[in-house]
Amino acid sequence: MAEEVKEKLARYKTAPFDSRFPNQNQTKNCWQNYLDFHRCQRAMEAKGSDPAPCQWYFRVYKSICPISWVTTWDEYRAEGTFPGKI
Repeated sequence: MAEEVKEKLARYKTAPFDSRFPNQNQTKNCWQNYLDFHRCQRAMEAKGSDPAPCQWYFRVYKSICPISWVTTWDEYRAEGTFPGKI
């Protein structure tokens, strides 16, 4: 499985279409991929596994989300006031 993810990451150009978010407004897509990345990282660290598969979510949210949002969310996580469930 990890090899499949690594192959997909090697061919990664930009975020692919996600049928869960069919509209032009990609705010929810941004939010969900940000949460999924941090959840994935936490789960992999808890298992002691390689967090390489989490890089997919990282690349997707980095290409979709405005930098100011990500910076704000990172600050909230550092302060412990982040509203999402990670």
